[in-house]
Amino acid sequence: MSLPQMAVSHPFLLSSRSAYHLNPLFFPKRTRFRPPLSRFTSIKRRTFAVAASENGTFTSPELAKSFDFTSEERIYNWWQSQGYFRPKFDPGSDPFVISMPPPNVTGSLHMGHAMFVTLEDIMVRYHRMRGRPTLWLPGTDHAGIATQLVVERMLASEGIKRVELGRDEFAKRVWEWKEKYGGTITNQIKRLGASCDWTRECFTLDEQLSRAVIEAFVRLHEKGLIYQGSYMVNWSPKLQTAVSDLEVEYSEEPGTLYHIKYRVAGGSRSDFLTIATTRPETLFGDVAIAVNPQDERYSKYVGKMAIVPMTYGRHVPIISDKYVDKDFGTGVLKISPGHDHNDYLLARKLGLPILNVMNKDGTLNEVAGLYCGLDRFEARKKLWSDLEETDLAVKKEPHTLRVPRSQRGGEIIEPLVSKQWFVTMEPLAEKALHAVEKGELTIIPERFEKIYNHWLTNIKDWCISRQLWWGHRIPVWYIVGKDGEEDYIVARSAEDALMKARDKYGKDVEIYQDPDVLDTWFSSALWPFSTLGWPDESAEDFKRFYPTTVLETGHDILFFWVARMIMMGIEFTGTVPFSYVYLHGLIRDSQGRKMSKTLGNVIDPIDTIKEFGTDALRFTLALGTAGQDLNLSTERLTANKAFTNKLWNAGKFVLYSLPNPDNVSAWQKIQDCKFNSEEYLLRLPLPECWVVSKLHMLIDAVTESYNKFFFGDVGREIYDFFWGDFADWYIEASKARLYHSGDDSVALVAQTVLLYVFENILKLLHPFMPFVTEELWQALPNRTEALIISAWPQTSLPRNTNLVKRFENLQALTRAIRNARAEYSVEPAKRISASIVGSEEVVQYISEEKEVLALLSKLDIDNVHFTDSPPDDAKQSVHLVASEGLEAYLPLADMVDISAEVERLAKRLSKMQTEYAGLKARLSSPKFIEKAPEDIVRGVQEKAAEAEEKINLTKHRLDFLKSTVVLSQ
Repeated sequence: MSLPQMAVSHPFLLSSRSAYHLNPLFFPKRTRFRPPLSRFTSIKRRTFAVAASENGTFTSPELAKSFDFTSEERIYNWWQSQGYFRPKFDPGSDPFVISMPPPNVTGSLHMGHAMFVTLEDIMVRYHRMRGRPTLWLPGTDHAGIATQLVVERMLASEGIKRVELGRDEFAKRVWEWKEKYGGTITNQIKRLGASCDWTRECFTLDEQLSRAVIEAFVRLHEKGLIYQGSYMVNWSPKLQTAVSDLEVEYSEEPGTLYHIKYRVAGGSRSDFLTIATTRPETLFGDVAIAVNPQDERYSKYVGKMAIVPMTYGRHVPIISDKYVDKDFGTGVLKISPGHDHNDYLLARKLGLPILNVMNKDGTLNEVAGLYCGLDRFEARKKLWSDLEETDLAVKKEPHTLRVPRSQRGGEIIEPLVSKQWFVTMEPLAEKALHAVEKGELTIIPERFEKIYNHWLTNIKDWCISRQLWWGHRIPVWYIVGKDGEEDYIVARSAEDALMKARDKYGKDVEIYQDPDVLDTWFSSALWPFSTLGWPDESAEDFKRFYPTTVLETGHDILFFWVARMIMMGIEFTGTVPFSYVYLHGLIRDSQGRKMSKTLGNVIDPIDTIKEFGTDALRFTLALGTAGQDLNLSTERLTANKAFTNKLWNAGKFVLYSLPNPDNVSAWQKIQDCKFNSEEYLLRLPLPECWVVSKLHMLIDAVTESYNKFFFGDVGREIYDFFWGDFADWYIEASKARLYHSGDDSVALVAQTVLLYVFENILKLLHPFMPFVTEELWQALPNRTEALIISAWPQTSLPRNTNLVKRFENLQALTRAIRNARAEYSVEPAKRISASIVGSEEVVQYISEEKEVLALLSKLDIDNVHFTDSPPDDAKQSVHLVASEGLEAYLPLADMVDISAEVERLAKRLSKMQTEYAGLKARLSSPKFIEKAPEDIVRGVQEKAAEAEEKINLTKHRLDFLKSTVVLSQ
């Protein structure tokens, strides 16, 4: 078969211009071809494609121009159908276990989800390939507030209110909604390639997990760690429930600062104190007025009483406390402990009463007198108007407020004293602190240990009750007719509670359950062990897979979830629930801004996958650093999509370079190669020894980085090797073996190395880019198993650093020649002469790779000479120093038309000198220097310096060319 015929048989080799022009991606222009090699004579199209696509799942690069993203779901379903996501448990092995942070059942995939799925899947796929039994346990959270809100809105659209349905019917509607829409987030997570064991998928309201929640509550209560009391909480008037700190978001918003007179009882009209407040409606809850004890302005009033405005003369004491900042505002502080967190703490310290002026729905109660029943914001307007009429309003002024808003509903949160259930945290926190101190738990990155320690050292009791209908009902029952705060029963079931009540109060006793549910974070705190069967510690999964290995999540929930899991894990199992905590950063836009609908900068993962592919998205997200926020841009995604295509094209080249599948002898030789043998390595030609040595170095470096959780380093190391070493250098060098050597044995060495290196690249890269790597793997010949479960490359394989340095010298020489060609504008297709000068040793190993050098540097192979001294025409040549002991001389006349080049450079020099003169003239003008902005002046100075440098270079070039003309005459 002639080469044009071979090109027709392999259409990917052809460019679009002509059937007889070879694709420049694989063949340099004007390549001189030797007679066709015998190994190509029997190659047929689709030789490996048939094997790759025989099960209908995979497409070979031989058949597709680029990787088809639509095949990702097909590949994923195939993995799942083969059972690859389920752990293959070996009793003597050490399992690798991750519990997926359960996304809200109401959720829709966002980039935060994409980040944790990517990182966790990388860990799981890596350890699966390392041969460890690997369990990634998925699930979703019932998301009490979020889910109840969604369903209430749905009912409102039907004209139905929750209270009209009743609790049981409402719960039924929520379950119906969950069954219909709750799987959305799960399907989207699968789209990202998450290799979870979906047969073990959990939901926080599952029967088993609910049993664990009740057991945890009962045990904590039995130890005296759960109590009921009235304390300050974050209250959502619209939802009418307490909410956690995590569910409160603060925003800077324009507001108003109101200055109000408080008259001093028994004083004259001039005796008053002015307080400044952003929430005047809370003055009905004032219990004291405070000043700093060192503030001489108000010292005469300390110990007296102040009259609270608009309260019909209610008196409160004027006290002194160093807590008051005398330099802030007026230096006078109104203390409303029922409606301010700081005031609440101060009141408890000083023994002041707590007065609540607000109903649960955000309206003022009877304490507010005439304002009773008004919404808090309506009351504010009316109160200010009345204060103005009574001459108690001093002034109001614009003021930027830090407003607490509900993460779910967006309404302003009200600090409110409310009767709730709490967990005493200090004894639990102490054990969690010791776990890090003793090295039982490692937090990555390490700097978050300080934050973790600070939070646990200063921990507050945890409010665990929520006034909702969707969630885990608090396992507390009250006695009808008794004081609930004193007479209640904690039990594991209603039957158990009734039995206890009858034992204590008689058989006719009646009980009713606490209407509140537990904070969603309470059930989430049990997640690592409740999902494995706890409290049944004899459960197979609990015995095999607990404690887990890694907890991976965002650093923003280190306190609210991670620390609580650690505390609960130690409390209930006696063991830290995981050995490592890996914290990722937030995903921001290309400008570093937080993504929000308001800014219109939200990037949807599913849309991104459709445009760039899952692999490109995953690779982009994984290149971040632990704990650091990542700026995501379409430029990065585009670059990594190009990386996917480059990988695909490299696979295409490798496939078309391999021997015919029917060539049994060739394939036997390939399979007999021992790359784990140093003796075999040293027998390889220089380029092959170099790339295999570099691969073995890469395997060690990448494996170490994987083990250290340095995923960004892993990605960059593989990327650099694949693109910079394998694709740009070895694939190009291999063409000298495949298309120029005329020796099948030489070609076979290149084929063997191409296959070996490429299949190992696929293995190393698979955790990051699972879809394209599996597709390419399946297209390679003699695949006996899927890439997802293939063995990780062996470490500590032989390498030869001396031969690596030799090839690096060859690279340096090639780069120097390429740079000279570019500098002298040599036509890309033109082959030039060269004299390579070096020591005997250097010349020997470089000359052995003459064909590779000629191919990579576009040299005329018949006019490449090797010597230990400069050539006779050295003064008429461009002299290059590639490295110490290795130089090259390129005859100038062979590269350019010297006379034409002199003329061209002379014109260019004249133009540059004119431009330079103009710049210098501007800089010599006093007016320009004095009046122009500093950055403009600096810019002109930089341009002048750059122009001067170019002029000098051009002059030197001209001088050299002119001297060459003289010498040649």
